[in-house]
Amino acid sequence: MTSWPPRYDEGYWPEPGSPYWFKERECQDPEAREREILQKIQGVMSWAWERAPFYRRKWKVAGLEPGDIKSLDDFRKVPVLTKQELREDQAARPPFGSYLCIEPHEVFHIHGTSGTTGKPTAFAIGRDDWRRIANAHARIMWGFGLRPGHTVFFGSFFSLYMGGWGALAGAERLGCVSFPFGAGVPGQTLQALRWLRDIKPTAFYGTPSYGLYVAEKARQEGIDPKEFGIKILFFSGEPGASIPSTKRRLEEAYGGICVDTGSTAETTPWMTNGECAFRTGMHLWQDIVCTELLHPDTKELVPYGKEGVPVYTHLERTSQPMIRFWSGDLSSWTDAPCECGRTYPRLPKGIYGRVDDMFIVRGENVYPSAIEEVLRAARGFGEEFRIIISREETMDELVVQAEFTQEVAARAEGHPEVLEALRRDIAERVRAAIGLWAKVQLMPPDALPRTEFKARRVMDNRDLFRELRSSEGAGNG
Repeated sequence: MTSWPPRYDEGYWPEPGSPYWFKERECQDPEAREREILQKIQGVMSWAWERAPFYRRKWKVAGLEPGDIKSLDDFRKVPVLTKQELREDQAARPPFGSYLCIEPHEVFHIHGTSGTTGKPTAFAIGRDDWRRIANAHARIMWGFGLRPGHTVFFGSFFSLYMGGWGALAGAERLGCVSFPFGAGVPGQTLQALRWLRDIKPTAFYGTPSYGLYVAEKARQEGIDPKEFGIKILFFSGEPGASIPSTKRRLEEAYGGICVDTGSTAETTPWMTNGECAFRTGMHLWQDIVCTELLHPDTKELVPYGKEGVPVYTHLERTSQPMIRFWSGDLSSWTDAPCECGRTYPRLPKGIYGRVDDMFIVRGENVYPSAIEEVLRAARGFGEEFRIIISREETMDELVVQAEFTQEVAARAEGHPEVLEALRRDIAERVRAAIGLWAKVQLMPPDALPRTEFKARRVMDNRDLFRELRSSEGAGNG
């Protein structure tokens, strides 16, 4: 690297038969890559120090400045950045906070969070950053098989939500035919079925929940999803695409490969974690966004093979660079070789949970993704489920509501033992996976709500129980 920020040749194309966009970078010796990553870290930190009062204040408190970072070990002394810090800074200095590193008139796109779990966060992206985003996406999408001329169906929200925008920019840079159909409007999925049959796109993009929902609606309309001719399904926004049974369901439904991509809202729309065509876990494209896995409590780097929280640093972003952003997600990583030949580390199980999504029931750590894996692998399970944690007396109660298939419903007419056998099978599978018994409630097909966006399948009602007990105690006093 000779200068920062990097600029890309918009006329560049890899050889048509090459599996790599930049072979020399993607298959680079990891030690040589780390030297280049350090140079980029020094570049983005100097940029932020000069332009963002937020970072100057934060790093001065920690007793360091960019010139102190002479190695990756030095970089790990830089304090992590949290979502709460960003929200507080934007609240005090609206709309973009004091970590905006370009002039307001240089902003090209404005996006943000919905604010459903707190004050919305505003994302400002410059025009030059947008081109870097497009090139990063094109490179990773090339890696899992998209090529110029392929048609990409985008079943995602085109709004404040950042998810689909980067993928759209990447498809355009890649020379694909972009089909931004969208999602979320009543009746839109039924319209999508007709368009999918007529257009027969090469690829489908959305959340895993929406991919499953489209397949379910197709079957209800008497359409085999394989008729759409989709060869590549790539997803972000949820952990499902890395859950083996969910991945298998999607691939069996459409007859294409299922690819997991994505990181977290604050680092998107850069596609930084993404599987290759071999689908052995998400590669960490470290020369675009540097990812570290840190211990949830000590914040120390964890060795390969261990679980930690991904912490992201933009290496090419000039507008609102995230520098050691604490994602709150959970994953494990490996540096084992991949068949594709790329030398990036990987998340072999993808992003499978969040620190704050993990719940403890009777002393056991439970991840929702573990229950999803069990359900989607169970013969007779339908399309949707819910996890409810409640409390009876002083004991936590874990309830799993699971739909059964139309086939099971037909066989169960007049034969209740069919449902009882399925209930016991699911309960035993859950017990084996998470180490405790759950109360399984079987639900008829279509009994549970669907979503075209990110599914919210976990409900913790223990606070409600405590509130009721407290009010009862107050009433008896």
